[in-house]
Amino acid sequence: MQTVSRRLARENLSSRTSIYSLKSLYPVSDRCYGEYDRRYASTLTTKGIGHLVRKGTGGRSSVSGIVATVFGATGFLGRYLVQQLAKTGSQVLVPFRGSEDSPRHLKLMGDLGQIVPMKYNPRDENSIKAVMAKANVVINLIGREYETRNYSFEEVNHHMAEQLAKISKEHGGIMRFIQLSCLGASKSSPSRMLQAKAAAEESILRELPEATILRPAVMVGTEDRILNPWAQFAKKYNFLPMIGGGSTKIQPVYVADVASAVVAALSDDGSSMGKVYELGGPDVYTLHQLAELMYETIREWPHYVNVPFPIAKAISTPREVFLNKVPFPLPSPIIFNLDVINALSSDTLVSKDALTFNDLELVPHKVKGYPIEYLIQYRKGGPNYGSTVSERVTPESYP
Repeated sequence: MQTVSRRLARENLSSRTSIYSLKSLYPVSDRCYGEYDRRYASTLTTKGIGHLVRKGTGGRSSVSGIVATVFGATGFLGRYLVQQLAKTGSQVLVPFRGSEDSPRHLKLMGDLGQIVPMKYNPRDENSIKAVMAKANVVINLIGREYETRNYSFEEVNHHMAEQLAKISKEHGGIMRFIQLSCLGASKSSPSRMLQAKAAAEESILRELPEATILRPAVMVGTEDRILNPWAQFAKKYNFLPMIGGGSTKIQPVYVADVASAVVAALSDDGSSMGKVYELGGPDVYTLHQLAELMYETIREWPHYVNVPFPIAKAISTPREVFLNKVPFPLPSPIIFNLDVINALSSDTLVSKDALTFNDLELVPHKVKGYPIEYLIQYRKGGPNYGSTVSERVTPESYP
């Protein structure tokens, strides 16, 4: 009996030792693993990998020499960027703070071992250093267009970006830093998110003057946050509210084109370093025209309700007032987002003298066509339901 007890004790000690060694190699920042325990703090070197080592002729099974830490990779733009980086043979480190299921769809985009999910805490400096330790490129996609009880506009869009820039500067081996901002970012903007994005750009360029800033316009794509909510609302309620009469002009861009711009800036000879690019689509739309395009794609008769800006702000204000005053989380805003409404009070277009896709030797897709084909899922009777606008019979067409 004593022999069996000693054997079990040795096996238990061996398993605990292996777990501790695994955590020291891959430090995680989670409360259940003791994020404030010095035993689990990062012990990885803060030096970069040095000169790039390239192998192969290009493609997923090659080695490009790029080891990129992509913050915000589990978001909308992130999946397209990870796919394009992996396609060139780059290794992508994917920091995530939620469930282990959050980044699992990204692992299929690269060759074996090229997509590396790493759990981290954006408020823990040691955790951030751990996910950046072996990287030579840092890309920041973190951003949010609404506040929650835990994260404010300033923390998500400004302070996190500033912290990443400071850590990259101390790292010593980061060769490229790319920040995804927003078209229209300005300290004078009525939108708090755009104000925070402008402050982040200033902080990053102060720490890293050679950083590249990309300002994409409103992005459209399969998981977008503009046409999807519109189509869902129109299908459920049979009308669509048009804020400010839908007269605001925007320049929507296909999300995959933005991902291509990031890879193009990363792959050039350094000519994009220290520059700011404004990435808008080839066509300018008013909100009303974009809604017409949405209705045409889902093959429904358009029905609009004009909501003046003062009324739209009045509808969306209660959430902002009670956000931190009630003991439970409030639902995320969809159509009536106060900060987005403030941003829509003025046109958001690419500046005339700005660097654009052309300077990165890219030609963006037109929004009408393939980039919005995903909207056919909202057709009531399936993909072949209904008719296009050109095929519709109007009363004037009767004999």
